[in-house]
Amino acid sequence: MTEERTGAARRGRPGYDRATVLRRAISLFNERGYEATSIADLARDLGVTKSAVFHHVSSKEDLLAAALDEALDGLAAATDAAVASTGASARERLRAAVTESVSILVEHLPAVTLLLRVRGNSAVEQRALQRRRAIDDRLAALVREAAADGDIRDDIEPELVSRLIFGAVNSLVEWYRPGGPLSPEELGAAVVRMTFEGLAPRTEVPPR
Repeated sequence: MTEERTGAARRGRPGYDRATVLRRAISLFNERGYEATSIADLARDLGVTKSAVFHHVSSKEDLLAAALDEALDGLAAATDAAVASTGASARERLRAAVTESVSILVEHLPAVTLLLRVRGNSAVEQRALQRRRAIDDRLAALVREAAADGDIRDDIEPELVSRLIFGAVNSLVEWYRPGGPLSPEELGAAVVRMTFEGLAPRTEVPPR
Protein backbone atom coordinates (compact mmCIF):
# COMPACT_ATOMS: atom_id res chain seq x y z
CA MET A 1 0.00 0.00 0.00
CA THR A 2 1.35 3.39 -0.94
CA GLU A 3 1.53 6.37 1.38
CA GLU A 4 -0.71 8.24 -1.03
CA ARG A 5 -3.47 5.67 -0.67
CA THR A 6 -3.17 4.97 3.04
CA GLY A 7 -2.30 8.41 4.31
CA ALA A 8 0.60 6.85 6.21
CA ALA A 9 2.72 9.94 5.69
CA ARG A 10 0.22 12.23 7.38
CA ARG A 11 1.17 13.72 10.71
CA GLY A 12 -0.82 12.12 13.55
CA ARG A 13 -2.96 14.09 15.97
CA PRO A 14 -1.89 14.03 19.63
CA GLY A 15 -3.26 10.98 21.41
CA TYR A 16 -4.25 9.08 18.29
CA ASP A 17 -1.98 7.82 15.56
CA ARG A 18 -2.90 5.85 12.47
CA ALA A 19 -2.09 2.54 14.17
CA THR A 20 -4.60 3.28 16.96
CA VAL A 21 -7.28 4.24 14.47
CA LEU A 22 -6.67 1.02 12.53
CA ARG A 23 -6.79 -1.16 15.67
CA ARG A 24 -10.14 0.33 16.71
CA ALA A 25 -11.50 0.07 13.18
CA ILE A 26 -10.62 -3.64 13.00
CA SER A 27 -12.30 -4.21 16.35
CA LEU A 28 -15.49 -2.48 15.21
CA PHE A 29 -15.50 -4.28 11.86
CA ASN A 30 -15.32 -7.60 13.71
CA GLU A 31 -17.98 -6.62 16.26
CA ARG A 32 -20.52 -5.01 13.92
CA GLY A 33 -19.50 -6.09 10.44
CA TYR A 34 -17.66 -3.97 7.91
CA GLU A 35 -20.75 -2.87 6.00
CA ALA A 36 -22.58 -1.89 9.18
CA THR A 37 -19.72 0.26 10.51
CA SER A 38 -19.28 3.84 9.39
CA ILE A 39 -16.53 6.38 9.85
CA ALA A 40 -18.95 8.20 12.15
CA ASP A 41 -19.17 5.06 14.30
CA LEU A 42 -15.40 4.89 14.45
CA ALA A 43 -15.14 8.56 15.37
CA ARG A 44 -17.65 8.12 18.21
CA ASP A 45 -15.75 5.07 19.48
CA LEU A 46 -12.51 7.07 19.53
CA GLY A 47 -14.20 10.14 20.99
CA VAL A 48 -13.11 12.38 18.11
CA THR A 49 -14.70 14.07 15.12
CA LYS A 50 -14.97 12.47 11.67
CA SER A 51 -12.48 15.01 10.37
CA ALA A 52 -9.98 13.79 12.98
CA VAL A 53 -10.34 10.25 11.62
CA PHE A 54 -9.90 11.48 8.05
CA HIS A 55 -6.72 13.19 9.20
CA HIS A 56 -5.23 9.67 9.32
CA VAL A 57 -7.10 7.81 6.56
CA SER A 58 -8.83 8.75 3.34
CA SER A 59 -11.74 6.28 3.52
CA LYS A 60 -13.25 3.32 5.33
CA GLU A 61 -12.12 1.14 2.43
CA ASP A 62 -8.50 2.13 3.09
CA LEU A 63 -8.88 0.88 6.65
CA LEU A 64 -10.24 -2.44 5.41
CA ALA A 65 -7.39 -2.78 2.89
CA ALA A 66 -4.79 -2.06 5.58
CA ALA A 67 -6.36 -4.61 7.94
CA LEU A 68 -6.49 -7.34 5.31
CA ASP A 69 -2.93 -6.60 4.18
CA GLU A 70 -1.74 -6.93 7.78
CA ALA A 71 -3.11 -10.46 7.96
CA LEU A 72 -2.11 -11.51 4.46
CA ASP A 73 1.41 -10.10 4.64
CA GLY A 74 2.12 -12.18 7.72
CA LEU A 75 0.61 -15.39 6.32
CA ALA A 76 2.34 -14.93 2.96
CA ALA A 77 5.70 -14.33 4.65
CA ALA A 78 5.27 -17.48 6.74
CA THR A 79 4.42 -19.54 3.66
CA ASP A 80 7.21 -18.06 1.56
CA ALA A 81 9.81 -18.70 4.26
CA ALA A 82 8.70 -22.32 4.68
CA VAL A 83 8.57 -23.04 0.94
CA ALA A 84 11.97 -21.44 0.29
CA SER A 85 13.75 -23.14 3.20
CA THR A 86 16.81 -24.96 1.92
CA GLY A 87 18.04 -28.26 3.27
CA ALA A 88 14.64 -29.21 4.70
CA SER A 89 12.26 -31.86 3.43
CA ALA A 90 8.81 -30.92 2.17
CA ARG A 91 7.32 -32.42 5.34
CA GLU A 92 9.59 -30.31 7.54
CA ARG A 93 8.74 -27.20 5.53
CA LEU A 94 5.03 -27.98 5.83
CA ARG A 95 5.40 -28.34 9.61
CA ALA A 96 7.17 -24.97 9.69
CA ALA A 97 4.38 -23.38 7.66
CA VAL A 98 1.74 -24.72 10.06
CA THR A 99 3.68 -23.61 13.14
CA GLU A 100 4.36 -20.12 11.80
CA SER A 101 0.79 -19.71 10.57
CA VAL A 102 -0.47 -20.35 14.11
CA SER A 103 2.02 -17.79 15.40
CA ILE A 104 0.88 -15.19 12.85
CA LEU A 105 -2.76 -15.86 13.66
CA VAL A 106 -2.15 -15.31 17.37
CA GLU A 107 -0.04 -12.20 16.81
CA HIS A 108 -2.55 -10.64 14.39
CA LEU A 109 -5.73 -12.29 15.67
CA PRO A 110 -8.19 -9.41 15.01
CA ALA A 111 -6.87 -8.80 11.47
CA VAL A 112 -6.88 -12.51 10.60
CA THR A 113 -10.41 -12.83 12.03
CA LEU A 114 -11.52 -10.05 9.71
CA LEU A 115 -9.76 -11.66 6.74
CA LEU A 116 -11.58 -14.96 7.29
CA ARG A 117 -14.93 -13.16 7.18
CA VAL A 118 -14.57 -11.38 3.84
CA ARG A 119 -16.75 -12.68 1.01
CA GLY A 120 -15.57 -10.70 -1.99
CA ASN A 121 -18.20 -7.97 -1.79
CA SER A 122 -15.82 -5.26 -3.01
CA ALA A 123 -12.67 -4.87 -5.07
CA VAL A 124 -10.62 -4.75 -1.87
CA GLU A 125 -12.13 -8.01 -0.64
CA GLN A 126 -11.69 -9.67 -4.03
CA ARG A 127 -7.99 -8.77 -4.07
CA ALA A 128 -7.64 -10.20 -0.56
CA LEU A 129 -9.32 -13.44 -1.61
CA GLN A 130 -7.00 -13.71 -4.62
CA ARG A 131 -3.96 -13.35 -2.35
CA ARG A 132 -5.40 -15.93 0.03
CA ARG A 133 -5.97 -18.40 -2.82
CA ALA A 134 -2.35 -17.91 -3.95
CA ILE A 135 -1.17 -18.82 -0.43
CA ASP A 136 -3.45 -21.87 -0.43
CA ASP A 137 -2.03 -23.00 -3.78
CA ARG A 138 1.55 -22.81 -2.49
CA LEU A 139 0.64 -24.82 0.60
CA ALA A 140 -1.15 -27.45 -1.49
CA ALA A 141 1.98 -27.77 -3.65
CA LEU A 142 4.01 -28.36 -0.49
CA VAL A 143 1.57 -31.07 0.62
CA ARG A 144 1.83 -32.68 -2.83
CA GLU A 145 5.63 -32.68 -2.62
CA ALA A 146 5.63 -34.23 0.85
CA ALA A 147 3.22 -36.96 -0.31
CA ALA A 148 5.39 -37.67 -3.38
CA ASP A 149 8.39 -38.05 -1.04
CA GLY A 150 6.46 -40.66 0.94
CA ASP A 151 6.68 -38.56 4.10
CA ILE A 152 2.92 -38.08 4.52
CA ARG A 153 -0.02 -40.19 3.44
CA ASP A 154 -0.82 -40.01 -0.25
CA ASP A 155 -4.36 -41.40 -0.31
CA ILE A 156 -5.99 -37.96 0.21
CA GLU A 157 -5.92 -35.21 -2.39
CA PRO A 158 -3.26 -32.58 -1.53
CA GLU A 159 -5.74 -29.71 -1.96
CA LEU A 160 -8.09 -31.36 0.54
CA VAL A 161 -5.25 -32.01 2.99
CA SER A 162 -4.19 -28.37 2.76
CA ARG A 163 -7.74 -27.16 3.34
CA LEU A 164 -8.22 -29.47 6.30
CA ILE A 165 -4.93 -28.45 7.91
CA PHE A 166 -5.36 -24.74 7.51
CA GLY A 167 -9.07 -24.92 8.16
CA ALA A 168 -8.11 -26.24 11.59
CA VAL A 169 -5.59 -23.42 12.01
CA ASN A 170 -8.12 -20.81 10.93
CA SER A 171 -10.74 -22.17 13.33
CA LEU A 172 -8.58 -20.90 16.20
CA VAL A 173 -9.99 -17.40 15.65
CA GLU A 174 -13.34 -18.64 16.94
CA TRP A 175 -12.13 -19.64 20.38
CA TYR A 176 -8.50 -18.76 21.07
CA ARG A 177 -7.97 -15.71 23.27
CA PRO A 178 -4.53 -14.30 24.13
CA GLY A 179 -3.72 -14.56 27.80
CA GLY A 180 -5.47 -17.90 28.21
CA PRO A 181 -3.97 -21.12 29.56
CA LEU A 182 -2.28 -22.00 26.25
CA SER A 183 0.75 -20.03 25.06
CA PRO A 184 1.17 -19.45 21.31
CA GLU A 185 4.05 -21.96 21.34
CA GLU A 186 1.97 -24.63 23.07
CA LEU A 187 -0.91 -23.99 20.70
CA GLY A 188 1.31 -24.33 17.63
CA ALA A 189 2.87 -27.53 18.96
CA ALA A 190 -0.57 -29.03 19.63
CA VAL A 191 -1.82 -28.23 16.12
CA VAL A 192 1.33 -29.70 14.55
CA ARG A 193 1.14 -32.85 16.68
CA MET A 194 -2.52 -33.50 15.86
CA THR A 195 -1.99 -32.72 12.18
CA PHE A 196 1.11 -34.75 11.46
CA GLU A 197 0.15 -37.79 13.48
CA GLY A 198 -2.94 -37.99 11.28
CA LEU A 199 -0.84 -37.47 8.15
CA ALA A 200 1.67 -40.22 8.90
CA PRO A 201 2.06 -42.65 5.99
CA ARG A 202 -0.17 -45.71 6.31
CA THR A 203 1.71 -48.85 7.31
CA GLU A 204 -1.09 -51.34 6.90
CA VAL A 205 -4.22 -51.84 4.82
CA PRO A 206 -7.26 -50.64 6.77
CA PRO A 207 -10.05 -53.18 7.42
CA ARG A 208 -12.72 -53.30 4.73
